[in-house]
This record gives sequence, C-alpha cells and structure tokens, in this order.
Amino acid sequence: MHAPRLGRTHRKAFPMLAQKLKDFLDQKKVKYVTIAHSPAFTTQEVAQSAHVPGRVMAKTVMVIIDDVLAMAVLPANHRVMLDDLRDITGTEDVRLAREDEFKSFFPDCEAGAMPPFGNLYDMSVYVSPLLAEETEIAFNAGSHTEIIKMLYRDFERLVSPRVANFTT
Repeated sequence: MHAPRLGRTHRKAFPMLAQKLKDFLDQKKVKYVTIAHSPAFTTQEVAQSAHVPGRVMAKTVMVIIDDVLAMAVLPANHRVMLDDLRDITGTEDVRLAREDEFKSFFPDCEAGAMPPFGNLYDMSVYVSPLLAEETEIAFNAGSHTEIIKMLYRDFERLVSPRVANFTT
C-alpha cells in the first residue's frame, strides 16, 4: 500500500465520492442503507438529523503519522487522543491534519464529510473499539446531507481497519 504523503501532488481524479463508495459496496454485494438528512456539519448534528444513535455514527478524523495521511474513525461523541495514537503507532510524529493538507485527496467530497474507507485511497484506517463493538456503523457518504448505514462486520471486512483505543 502506498499511502499518500504530504507534499506530493495527488493525481487521481475521482468520480463523485458517494457514487464511488456506493459502487464499491454494490460490487462487494454489501447491504447498506442511504439516509438523506437536512444539512449538518458536526457528526453529532448529523446523527441527530438522520435519527441515528451517536454511538454508531462514526466520524472520520484525518491525522498525519510520519508525514503520511491516515484516518482515525471514532464515535461522534468522542475525541481523538493523539498521545494514544503515538503509543499505538510507535512514533512521536502524529498530529491532526489541516483541511488544506487533505482536501485535495477527496476532490468530490465536501470538507469534513469523508467516508471512513481509507482503503479506497491507500490510507491506513484506525477505528475505535467502541465502534467495533456495535452491530452497525453509520458515516458520512461524501456530503453533509447523506449518510450510509451498514453492518460493522461488513465495514471491517472491506476496510480491514486497525482496531485500537485512541479516544476519550
């Protein structure tokens, strides 16, 4: 896997992210539900607007680990603990990514609405065990008005995230 490195130009052009994700899920014959909701910008607002429990609503936080973009996926009402990610990854070089550092990797995705499918973008994915304990997972589908809900076990099978405790 060649994870995107900072400072390099991202040359791939993606179709609409939501459609790319839906096509991927359809190709893998995964059952999922698409839920349209009124515009919401924080993950907790999205969960409320879409009537999804906050414990299954995942937010994707972009982090940089040794100059490489990665995704930290956690419940809507939790925060990333960078010290825990440093311990997990064995490096001191871990920080939150700024929007201008990652938005070009998701050109057809609204800022802050990236789905947690790092495997589609050659990015590592770290997921909170709090989500891994749930039957379902819900997440932004590339916009601030649409989410996808699916079985967590299907998400895990498709993404192969590293389950690790890095949240408050």
